[in-house]
Amino acid sequence: MNKILTILILSLFSVSLFSQNFTVADLKIQGNKKLKTSFIKSISTIKAGAKLDSLVIEQDIKRLKHLPSVSHAYYQVFHSADNECNVFYNIEENFTLIPSVNFYTTDNDEFAYRIGLYEFNAFGRNIIFGGFYQKDIYDSHAINLRAPFLFSKHWGLAANYQDLTTQEPVFFEDETAQYKYNNKSYEILGLYRFNFHNRLEFGVNYFTEDYRFKGENVNNRPELNVHKWLVKGIYEYNNLNYFYQFVTGFRSIFNFQYVTSTNDMLPDFFIGWNDFFYFKRIGEKGNWANRVRLGLSSNDETPFAPFSVDNNLNVRGVGNTIDRGTGVIVLNTEYRYTLYEKNWFVLQGNAFVDAGSWRNPGGDFGDFSKDDNIKVYPGLGLRFIHKKIYNAIFRIDYGYGITKNSTNGFVFGIGQYF
Repeated sequence: MNKILTILILSLFSVSLFSQNFTVADLKIQGNKKLKTSFIKSISTIKAGAKLDSLVIEQDIKRLKHLPSVSHAYYQVFHSADNECNVFYNIEENFTLIPSVNFYTTDNDEFAYRIGLYEFNAFGRNIIFGGFYQKDIYDSHAINLRAPFLFSKHWGLAANYQDLTTQEPVFFEDETAQYKYNNKSYEILGLYRFNFHNRLEFGVNYFTEDYRFKGENVNNRPELNVHKWLVKGIYEYNNLNYFYQFVTGFRSIFNFQYVTSTNDMLPDFFIGWNDFFYFKRIGEKGNWANRVRLGLSSNDETPFAPFSVDNNLNVRGVGNTIDRGTGVIVLNTEYRYTLYEKNWFVLQGNAFVDAGSWRNPGGDFGDFSKDDNIKVYPGLGLRFIHKKIYNAIFRIDYGYGITKNSTNGFVFGIGQYF
């Protein structure tokens, strides 16, 4: 009873403060250890001397909860003197030096994995730095740097290096040929944040694609080594709200790329796609999650089409790059339910349906409705979640195909599938 009365008195006091013309005497940060106080203040809108505004403060708190280094944040307001008050931002930090592990298998006995290590709060300023090693028949590696607030609360920078080698099926009219594919790339991006909800990435990528035929090349299939430039832009609208493992709201990410080539076999082309996300909290323990991807590229009749049907990208259980296309429609929908929660640990179950269809290279929009191009995979999964470590979600899903020529298999990884 005393606790309820205290909460009621504090709530009434806060309403009284916001209903009057108070100014902020000081913004104070509490609870942060590794995350720098100066950094939190630099990205916060509320400043000393500003008018006390609950909407602005709530937006600051929402922004802080989007940071990888923050598991939860809330604020308090206390009267200081005359018409002034102090605002306290209370931070619950995540552990941010995180290993990444992804591996999968299907009923075709495929097995691949990727392991890495990333720091999501380097120098206490929300800088992400790390890399990974991948074994997917061949060895691959990458190094990534992302500093979204490097220059100011609006401007940042990202740089990426990747040397990726895989076995890729290439789909000719009379056969599916297996190639050893290597992509070595160098990328630099400018990051600009318009406001809390809207941001932009833009930059260039220089890369080399190398296709080497595997086995005896009896049909004299082409082998390629092509140098390319890629210009890209990404626009994101993000209105998601987080409460530990629960997510609510809407998010949209549009990605457009234009690629130049020095080889007629791989002509210049454009590719663009948009991912739409919608999350809804259902009761105390349920979370409905949805992703829709719509994408198109130049419709060249080439065996090297850019959109792929892949276990780790869009349809759980389907296998490793089983088809390619110049257009894509994918729906992922799942219901996540908290089965058990105590202190830092959460066990979450999920039931999902992954479905997609692709346009054949050189085809038309009617390809999306053809039985051969439609993949539908329902399935079940589990999530083991640590609430105090960023993205510490170990997932295991089993997808079972119910459409033509389907497979089934497990998909393991770190983080939610989407």
